[in-house]
Amino acid sequence: MSDQQINFEQAFKVADQAVFKQTKKHLSDVEIVILRGAWENKTYEEMSENSEYATNYLQRTVGPKLWRMLSKALGEEVSKTNFRAGLQRKAQQEEKNQKLLNTKSPKKLEFPEGAVALNSPFYIERSPIESECYEALRKPGALINVKAPKQMGKTSLLNRILEEGKNLGYQTVMLNFLQAEKAVFSDLDKFLRWMCAYAGQKLKKPTNLGEYWDEARGSIVSCTTYFEASILEEINAPLVLALDEVDRVFQYPEIAGQFFPMLRSWHEEAKAVEIWENLRLVVVYSTEYYGKLDINQSPFNVGLPVELREFSLAEVECLVRQHSLDWELQIGEDGLSRLLEMVGGHPYLIRLMFYHLARSQKSLAELLGEAMTDSGIYGDHLRRHLDVLKEHPKLEAALKDVVVSDVPVRVETLQGYKLYSMGLIQRLGDFSSPRCELYRRYFRERL
Repeated sequence: MSDQQINFEQAFKVADQAVFKQTKKHLSDVEIVILRGAWENKTYEEMSENSEYATNYLQRTVGPKLWRMLSKALGEEVSKTNFRAGLQRKAQQEEKNQKLLNTKSPKKLEFPEGAVALNSPFYIERSPIESECYEALRKPGALINVKAPKQMGKTSLLNRILEEGKNLGYQTVMLNFLQAEKAVFSDLDKFLRWMCAYAGQKLKKPTNLGEYWDEARGSIVSCTTYFEASILEEINAPLVLALDEVDRVFQYPEIAGQFFPMLRSWHEEAKAVEIWENLRLVVVYSTEYYGKLDINQSPFNVGLPVELREFSLAEVECLVRQHSLDWELQIGEDGLSRLLEMVGGHPYLIRLMFYHLARSQKSLAELLGEAMTDSGIYGDHLRRHLDVLKEHPKLEAALKDVVVSDVPVRVETLQGYKLYSMGLIQRLGDFSSPRCELYRRYFRERL
Protein backbone atom coordinates (compact mmCIF):
# COMPACT_ATOMS: atom_id res chain seq x y z
CA MET A 1 0.00 0.00 0.00
CA SER A 2 2.93 2.33 0.69
CA ASP A 3 3.64 2.68 -3.03
CA GLN A 4 0.06 2.35 -4.29
CA GLN A 5 -2.82 4.79 -4.18
CA ILE A 6 -5.85 3.55 -2.28
CA ASN A 7 -9.25 3.27 -3.99
CA PHE A 8 -12.49 4.70 -2.70
CA GLU A 9 -13.55 1.55 -0.87
CA GLN A 10 -10.26 1.55 1.04
CA ALA A 11 -10.49 5.30 1.66
CA PHE A 12 -14.06 4.97 2.95
CA LYS A 13 -13.01 2.19 5.34
CA VAL A 14 -10.13 4.29 6.68
CA ALA A 15 -12.34 7.38 7.08
CA ASP A 16 -15.22 5.49 8.72
CA GLN A 17 -12.93 3.70 11.19
CA ALA A 18 -11.10 6.90 12.09
CA VAL A 19 -14.37 8.78 12.66
CA PHE A 20 -15.83 5.91 14.68
CA LYS A 21 -12.79 5.84 17.00
CA GLN A 22 -13.19 9.57 17.55
CA THR A 23 -16.99 9.86 17.85
CA LYS A 24 -18.26 6.27 18.37
CA LYS A 25 -20.49 6.88 15.32
CA HIS A 26 -20.14 5.68 11.74
CA LEU A 27 -20.42 8.01 8.76
CA SER A 28 -24.03 8.82 7.88
CA ASP A 29 -25.57 8.30 4.45
CA VAL A 30 -25.33 11.97 3.54
CA GLU A 31 -21.71 12.14 4.70
CA ILE A 32 -20.92 9.15 2.50
CA VAL A 33 -22.54 10.94 -0.44
CA ILE A 34 -20.18 13.88 0.04
CA LEU A 35 -17.14 11.67 0.64
CA ARG A 36 -17.77 9.67 -2.55
CA GLY A 37 -18.58 12.78 -4.56
CA ALA A 38 -15.45 14.60 -3.42
CA TRP A 39 -13.41 11.47 -4.18
CA GLU A 40 -14.74 11.60 -7.75
CA ASN A 41 -13.94 15.36 -7.94
CA LYS A 42 -17.61 16.34 -8.15
CA THR A 43 -18.96 19.71 -7.16
CA TYR A 44 -21.65 19.97 -4.51
CA GLU A 45 -24.12 20.77 -7.29
CA GLU A 46 -23.23 17.51 -9.05
CA MET A 47 -23.55 15.59 -5.78
CA SER A 48 -27.00 17.09 -5.29
CA GLU A 49 -28.13 16.06 -8.76
CA ASN A 50 -27.37 12.42 -8.03
CA SER A 51 -28.90 12.37 -4.54
CA GLU A 52 -31.92 13.52 -2.58
CA TYR A 53 -30.06 16.31 -0.82
CA ALA A 54 -30.12 20.01 -1.69
CA THR A 55 -26.90 21.72 -2.78
CA ASN A 56 -26.95 24.27 0.07
CA TYR A 57 -27.48 21.50 2.63
CA LEU A 58 -24.49 19.56 1.30
CA GLN A 59 -22.21 22.56 0.85
CA ARG A 60 -22.97 24.69 3.88
CA THR A 61 -24.17 22.25 6.53
CA VAL A 62 -22.94 18.68 6.09
CA GLY A 63 -19.74 19.34 4.12
CA PRO A 64 -18.00 21.68 6.59
CA LYS A 65 -18.99 19.41 9.49
CA LEU A 66 -17.59 16.36 7.68
CA TRP A 67 -14.21 17.99 6.95
CA ARG A 68 -13.89 19.22 10.55
CA MET A 69 -14.73 15.76 11.83
CA LEU A 70 -12.25 14.10 9.47
CA SER A 71 -9.54 16.61 10.38
CA LYS A 72 -9.92 15.76 14.05
CA ALA A 73 -10.04 12.01 13.38
CA LEU A 74 -6.96 12.05 11.13
CA GLY A 75 -4.95 14.42 13.31
CA GLU A 76 -4.32 16.87 10.45
CA GLU A 77 -6.27 19.61 8.67
CA VAL A 78 -8.11 18.26 5.62
CA SER A 79 -10.69 19.70 3.25
CA LYS A 80 -12.65 18.73 0.15
CA THR A 81 -9.59 19.41 -2.00
CA ASN A 82 -6.87 17.60 -0.04
CA PHE A 83 -8.57 14.87 2.02
CA ARG A 84 -7.34 12.14 -0.38
CA ALA A 85 -3.72 12.63 0.74
CA GLY A 86 -4.75 12.58 4.39
CA LEU A 87 -6.60 9.29 4.00
CA GLN A 88 -3.67 7.85 2.04
CA ARG A 89 -1.30 8.73 4.90
CA LYS A 90 -3.74 7.30 7.45
CA ALA A 91 -3.94 4.06 5.48
CA GLN A 92 -0.17 3.82 5.37
CA GLN A 93 0.06 4.44 9.11
CA GLU A 94 -2.54 1.75 9.79
CA GLU A 95 -0.54 -0.64 7.63
CA LYS A 96 2.59 0.10 9.70
CA ASN A 97 0.63 -0.41 12.92
CA GLN A 98 -0.63 -3.77 11.70
CA LYS A 99 2.89 -4.88 10.85
CA LEU A 100 3.99 -3.89 14.35
CA LEU A 101 1.11 -5.88 15.78
CA ASN A 102 2.18 -8.95 13.83
CA THR A 103 5.79 -8.77 14.95
CA LYS A 104 7.13 -10.04 18.22
CA SER A 105 6.97 -7.37 20.88
CA PRO A 106 10.25 -6.15 22.37
CA LYS A 107 11.39 -7.83 25.58
CA LYS A 108 13.19 -4.85 27.05
CA LEU A 109 11.22 -1.88 28.28
CA GLU A 110 12.62 1.63 28.02
CA PHE A 111 12.02 4.23 30.70
CA PRO A 112 10.74 7.36 28.90
CA GLU A 113 13.57 9.72 29.68
CA GLY A 114 15.40 11.93 27.19
CA ALA A 115 15.45 11.33 23.44
CA VAL A 116 14.05 8.07 22.07
CA ALA A 117 16.87 5.98 20.56
CA LEU A 118 16.97 5.62 16.78
CA ASN A 119 16.44 1.85 16.97
CA SER A 120 13.74 2.05 19.64
CA PRO A 121 10.40 0.35 18.93
CA PHE A 122 8.79 2.96 21.20
CA TYR A 123 9.28 5.87 18.80
CA ILE A 124 5.92 6.72 17.23
CA GLU A 125 5.84 8.66 13.98
CA ARG A 126 3.37 11.54 13.86
CA SER A 127 2.54 11.49 10.17
CA PRO A 128 3.11 13.52 8.05
CA ILE A 129 5.70 15.38 10.17
CA GLU A 130 8.67 13.07 9.60
CA SER A 131 8.13 12.70 5.85
CA GLU A 132 7.76 16.47 5.42
CA CYS A 133 11.03 17.07 7.29
CA TYR A 134 12.87 14.46 5.20
CA GLU A 135 11.51 15.98 2.00
CA ALA A 136 12.55 19.48 3.07
CA LEU A 137 16.03 18.23 3.92
CA ARG A 138 16.63 17.41 0.25
CA LYS A 139 16.05 20.99 -0.85
CA PRO A 140 19.06 23.30 -1.32
CA GLY A 141 19.38 25.85 1.49
CA ALA A 142 16.64 24.18 3.52
CA LEU A 143 15.54 25.58 6.88
CA ILE A 144 13.40 23.52 9.28
CA ASN A 145 11.97 25.11 12.44
CA VAL A 146 10.90 22.55 15.05
CA LYS A 147 8.83 23.97 17.91
CA ALA A 148 7.11 22.27 20.84
CA PRO A 149 6.99 22.40 24.62
CA LYS A 150 9.41 20.28 26.61
CA GLN A 151 9.03 16.48 26.56
CA MET A 152 7.06 16.48 23.31
CA GLY A 153 9.79 14.70 21.32
CA LYS A 154 11.73 17.53 19.64
CA THR A 155 15.18 16.00 20.10
CA SER A 156 13.93 12.54 19.12
CA LEU A 157 12.67 14.01 15.84
CA LEU A 158 15.87 15.99 15.40
CA ASN A 159 17.97 12.83 15.73
CA ARG A 160 15.93 11.20 13.00
CA ILE A 161 16.32 14.21 10.72
CA LEU A 162 20.09 13.98 11.23
CA GLU A 163 20.02 10.24 10.55
CA GLU A 164 18.12 10.88 7.31
CA GLY A 165 20.82 13.41 6.41
CA LYS A 166 23.51 10.78 6.95
CA ASN A 167 21.57 8.32 4.79
CA LEU A 168 21.58 10.95 2.03
CA GLY A 169 25.36 11.26 2.27
CA TYR A 170 25.27 14.64 4.04
CA GLN A 171 27.61 15.78 6.81
CA THR A 172 25.75 16.42 10.07
CA VAL A 173 26.49 18.58 13.09
CA MET A 174 24.29 19.10 16.15
CA LEU A 175 25.04 21.97 18.53
CA ASN A 176 23.19 21.95 21.86
CA PHE A 177 23.19 25.42 23.41
CA LEU A 178 22.64 23.99 26.87
CA GLN A 179 26.24 22.75 26.67
CA ALA A 180 27.61 26.28 26.42
CA GLU A 181 29.03 27.77 29.61
CA LYS A 182 27.42 30.97 30.85
CA ALA A 183 30.59 32.92 30.06
CA VAL A 184 30.09 32.11 26.37
CA PHE A 185 27.09 34.44 26.37
CA SER A 186 29.04 37.42 27.73
CA ASP A 187 29.27 38.97 24.25
CA LEU A 188 28.50 38.17 20.62
CA ASP A 189 32.11 37.63 19.55
CA LYS A 190 32.77 35.02 22.23
CA PHE A 191 29.47 33.29 21.46
CA LEU A 192 30.15 33.04 17.71
CA ARG A 193 33.72 31.86 18.29
CA TRP A 194 32.35 29.15 20.56
CA MET A 195 29.83 28.07 17.91
CA CYS A 196 32.47 27.90 15.16
CA ALA A 197 34.92 25.99 17.36
CA TYR A 198 32.15 23.61 18.46
CA ALA A 199 31.08 22.93 14.85
CA GLY A 200 34.69 22.45 13.75
CA GLN A 201 35.33 19.99 16.57
CA LYS A 202 32.20 18.02 15.64
CA LEU A 203 33.49 17.81 12.05
CA LYS A 204 36.97 16.84 13.34
CA LYS A 205 38.51 19.94 11.81
CA PRO A 206 41.45 21.81 13.39
CA THR A 207 40.50 25.01 15.20
CA ASN A 208 41.92 27.71 12.96
CA LEU A 209 39.60 30.63 13.70
CA GLY A 210 42.48 33.10 13.52
CA GLU A 211 42.66 32.66 9.75
CA TYR A 212 39.07 33.82 9.30
CA TRP A 213 38.43 36.18 12.22
CA ASP A 214 38.91 39.84 11.41
CA GLU A 215 38.09 42.47 14.02
CA ALA A 216 37.63 45.12 11.35
CA ARG A 217 34.96 43.07 9.56
CA GLY A 218 33.20 42.14 12.77
CA SER A 219 32.07 38.88 14.35
CA ILE A 220 29.08 38.23 12.07
CA VAL A 221 31.11 38.45 8.87
CA SER A 222 33.99 36.49 10.43
CA CYS A 223 31.66 33.70 11.53
CA THR A 224 29.97 33.60 8.14
CA THR A 225 33.35 33.51 6.38
CA TYR A 226 34.49 30.65 8.60
CA PHE A 227 31.42 28.53 7.81
CA GLU A 228 31.70 29.27 4.10
CA ALA A 229 35.44 28.86 3.55
CA SER A 230 36.45 26.42 6.26
CA ILE A 231 33.39 24.17 6.32
CA LEU A 232 31.03 24.39 3.34
CA GLU A 233 33.76 24.67 0.70
CA GLU A 234 36.01 22.04 2.26
CA ILE A 235 33.58 19.24 3.03
CA ASN A 236 32.24 19.32 -0.55
CA ALA A 237 28.85 17.94 0.50
CA PRO A 238 25.62 19.26 1.98
CA LEU A 239 25.84 20.02 5.71
CA VAL A 240 22.94 19.59 8.13
CA LEU A 241 23.54 22.08 10.94
CA ALA A 242 21.13 21.35 13.80
CA LEU A 243 20.78 23.89 16.60
CA ASP A 244 19.06 22.42 19.66
CA GLU A 245 17.72 24.29 22.71
CA VAL A 246 18.04 27.69 21.05
CA ASP A 247 15.63 29.05 23.67
CA ARG A 248 18.70 29.69 25.79
CA VAL A 249 19.84 32.37 23.34
CA PHE A 250 16.55 34.26 23.88
CA GLN A 251 17.76 34.97 27.42
CA TYR A 252 20.52 37.19 25.98
CA PRO A 253 18.80 39.86 23.83
CA GLU A 254 22.04 41.51 22.68
CA ILE A 255 23.22 38.21 21.20
CA ALA A 256 19.82 37.04 19.97
CA GLY A 257 19.23 40.31 18.15
CA GLN A 258 22.26 39.67 15.92
CA PHE A 259 22.64 35.88 15.92
CA PHE A 260 19.19 35.02 14.59
CA PRO A 261 19.31 37.55 11.74
CA MET A 262 22.66 35.97 10.81
CA LEU A 263 20.98 32.56 10.52
CA ARG A 264 18.25 34.16 8.41
CA SER A 265 20.91 35.65 6.13
CA TRP A 266 22.57 32.24 5.72
CA HIS A 267 19.26 30.79 4.58
CA GLU A 268 18.77 33.69 2.16
CA GLU A 269 22.32 33.32 0.79
CA ALA A 270 21.32 29.97 -0.75
CA LYS A 271 19.16 31.87 -3.24
CA ALA A 272 22.16 33.75 -4.65
CA VAL A 273 25.37 31.93 -3.69
CA GLU A 274 25.75 28.33 -4.82
CA ILE A 275 27.95 27.14 -1.95
CA TRP A 276 25.27 28.13 0.60
CA GLU A 277 22.83 25.76 -1.08
CA ASN A 278 24.74 23.03 0.76
CA LEU A 279 23.64 24.30 4.17
CA ARG A 280 20.55 22.73 5.70
CA LEU A 281 19.57 24.44 8.95
CA VAL A 282 17.41 22.77 11.62
CA VAL A 283 16.43 25.06 14.51
CA VAL A 284 14.78 23.51 17.58
CA TYR A 285 13.09 25.50 20.36
CA SER A 286 10.31 25.32 22.94
CA THR A 287 8.73 28.75 22.67
CA GLU A 288 8.62 31.64 20.26
CA TYR A 289 9.10 34.33 22.87
CA TYR A 290 11.68 36.44 21.04
CA GLY A 291 11.65 39.51 23.26
CA LYS A 292 12.50 42.55 21.12
CA LEU A 293 13.80 40.45 18.23
CA ASP A 294 12.45 41.61 14.87
CA ILE A 295 10.59 38.56 13.58
CA ASN A 296 11.12 39.72 9.99
CA GLN A 297 14.88 39.42 10.47
CA SER A 298 14.79 36.05 12.21
CA PRO A 299 14.75 32.48 10.84
CA PHE A 300 11.49 31.62 12.61
CA ASN A 301 8.98 32.73 9.98
CA VAL A 302 10.70 31.20 6.93
CA GLY A 303 11.41 27.64 5.88
CA LEU A 304 9.36 24.63 7.03
CA PRO A 305 7.52 25.23 10.33
CA VAL A 306 7.06 22.06 12.40
CA GLU A 307 5.00 22.16 15.60
CA LEU A 308 4.88 18.77 17.28
CA ARG A 309 1.33 17.79 18.13
CA GLU A 310 0.15 15.35 20.78
CA PHE A 311 -0.38 11.67 19.98
CA SER A 312 -3.61 10.67 18.26
CA LEU A 313 -5.73 7.77 19.49
CA ALA A 314 -4.29 5.49 16.80
CA GLU A 315 -0.75 6.36 17.86
CA VAL A 316 -1.59 5.69 21.50
CA GLU A 317 -3.04 2.32 20.50
CA CYS A 318 0.21 1.54 18.70
CA LEU A 319 2.13 2.21 21.92
CA VAL A 320 -0.19 -0.15 23.79
CA ARG A 321 0.77 -2.92 21.40
CA GLN A 322 4.47 -2.10 21.61
CA HIS A 323 4.33 -2.46 25.40
CA SER A 324 2.57 -5.86 25.08
CA LEU A 325 -0.27 -4.71 27.31
CA ASP A 326 -3.36 -6.82 27.88
CA TRP A 327 -6.30 -4.83 26.53
CA GLU A 328 -8.94 -6.56 28.65
CA LEU A 329 -7.09 -6.89 31.96
CA GLN A 330 -4.86 -3.78 31.94
CA ILE A 331 -6.55 -1.23 29.66
CA GLY A 332 -10.26 -1.90 29.99
CA GLU A 333 -13.13 -0.97 27.68
CA ASP A 334 -12.96 2.80 28.26
CA GLY A 335 -9.37 2.90 29.52
CA LEU A 336 -7.80 4.83 26.68
CA SER A 337 -10.62 7.37 26.68
CA ARG A 338 -10.06 7.98 30.40
CA LEU A 339 -6.30 8.22 29.89
CA LEU A 340 -6.70 10.77 27.09
CA GLU A 341 -9.15 12.75 29.20
CA MET A 342 -6.56 12.90 31.98
CA VAL A 343 -3.28 13.57 30.10
CA GLY A 344 -4.35 14.29 26.52
CA GLY A 345 -1.96 12.88 23.93
CA HIS A 346 1.13 14.13 25.80
CA PRO A 347 3.89 11.75 24.56
CA TYR A 348 5.88 11.64 27.80
CA LEU A 349 2.86 11.18 30.08
CA ILE A 350 1.40 8.49 27.82
CA ARG A 351 4.68 6.55 27.63
CA LEU A 352 5.25 6.84 31.37
CA MET A 353 1.83 5.31 32.02
CA PHE A 354 2.44 2.39 29.66
CA TYR A 355 5.92 1.79 31.08
CA HIS A 356 4.48 1.42 34.58
CA LEU A 357 1.56 -0.66 33.33
CA ALA A 358 3.97 -3.08 31.68
CA ARG A 359 6.01 -3.36 34.89
CA SER A 360 3.24 -3.63 37.46
CA GLN A 361 0.20 -5.76 38.17
CA LYS A 362 -2.07 -2.74 38.37
CA SER A 363 -4.67 -1.77 35.82
CA LEU A 364 -4.89 1.54 33.98
CA ALA A 365 -7.88 2.50 36.13
CA GLU A 366 -5.88 1.93 39.32
CA LEU A 367 -2.89 3.97 38.14
CA LEU A 368 -5.16 6.78 36.95
CA GLY A 369 -6.82 6.80 40.35
CA GLU A 370 -3.43 7.57 41.92
CA ALA A 371 -2.26 9.91 39.15
CA MET A 372 -2.84 13.21 40.96
CA THR A 373 -1.16 12.13 44.20
CA ASP A 374 2.49 12.65 45.10
CA SER A 375 2.87 8.87 45.39
CA GLY A 376 1.44 8.20 41.92
CA ILE A 377 3.46 7.50 38.78
CA TYR A 378 3.42 11.18 37.82
CA GLY A 379 4.50 12.36 41.30
CA ASP A 380 8.14 13.13 40.46
CA HIS A 381 7.16 14.86 37.22
CA LEU A 382 4.56 17.03 38.93
CA ARG A 383 6.77 17.94 41.90
CA ARG A 384 9.59 19.06 39.60
CA HIS A 385 7.21 21.49 37.94
CA LEU A 386 5.90 22.60 41.34
CA ASP A 387 9.42 23.32 42.59
CA VAL A 388 10.10 25.54 39.56
CA LEU A 389 6.84 27.40 40.05
CA LYS A 390 7.56 28.02 43.74
CA GLU A 391 10.93 29.53 42.79
CA HIS A 392 9.22 31.96 40.38
CA PRO A 393 6.22 33.66 42.04
CA LYS A 394 5.03 35.42 38.88
CA LEU A 395 4.99 32.12 37.01
CA GLU A 396 3.16 30.48 39.92
CA ALA A 397 0.55 33.22 40.01
CA ALA A 398 0.00 33.01 36.25
CA LEU A 399 -0.57 29.24 36.31
CA LYS A 400 -2.85 29.57 39.33
CA ASP A 401 -5.06 31.94 37.32
CA VAL A 402 -5.24 29.34 34.57
CA VAL A 403 -6.01 26.25 36.68
CA VAL A 404 -8.62 27.82 38.98
CA SER A 405 -10.68 28.99 36.01
CA ASP A 406 -13.08 26.70 34.18
CA VAL A 407 -12.67 28.73 31.00
CA PRO A 408 -9.53 29.90 29.12
CA VAL A 409 -8.01 33.08 30.57
CA ARG A 410 -5.57 35.76 29.45
CA VAL A 411 -2.02 35.39 30.77
CA GLU A 412 0.73 38.02 30.74
CA THR A 413 2.76 37.41 27.58
CA LEU A 414 6.13 36.48 29.05
CA GLN A 415 4.69 34.20 31.73
CA GLY A 416 2.41 32.60 29.15
CA TYR A 417 5.31 31.74 26.87
CA LYS A 418 7.29 30.29 29.77
CA LEU A 419 4.38 28.14 30.91
CA TYR A 420 3.86 26.97 27.34
CA SER A 421 7.55 26.14 27.02
CA MET A 422 7.29 24.04 30.20
CA GLY A 423 4.37 22.21 28.61
CA LEU A 424 1.91 23.23 31.35
CA ILE A 425 -0.59 25.19 29.26
CA GLN A 426 -2.07 25.25 25.80
CA ARG A 427 -2.88 28.48 24.05
CA LEU A 428 -6.12 29.29 22.25
CA GLY A 429 -5.43 32.59 20.52
CA ASP A 430 -4.88 35.16 23.27
CA PHE A 431 -6.22 32.81 25.93
CA SER A 432 -4.67 29.89 27.82
CA SER A 433 -5.92 26.74 29.55
CA PRO A 434 -4.18 23.81 31.29
CA ARG A 435 -2.53 21.41 28.87
CA CYS A 436 -4.35 18.49 30.45
CA GLU A 437 -6.75 17.64 33.25
CA LEU A 438 -3.92 16.17 35.34
CA TYR A 439 -2.24 19.57 35.54
CA ARG A 440 -5.49 21.37 36.22
CA ARG A 441 -6.40 19.20 39.21
CA TYR A 442 -2.92 18.79 40.68
CA PHE A 443 -1.92 22.45 40.59
CA ARG A 444 -5.37 23.71 41.55
CA GLU A 445 -4.91 21.95 44.89
CA ARG A 446 -1.32 23.07 45.48
CA LEU A 447 -1.00 26.64 44.22
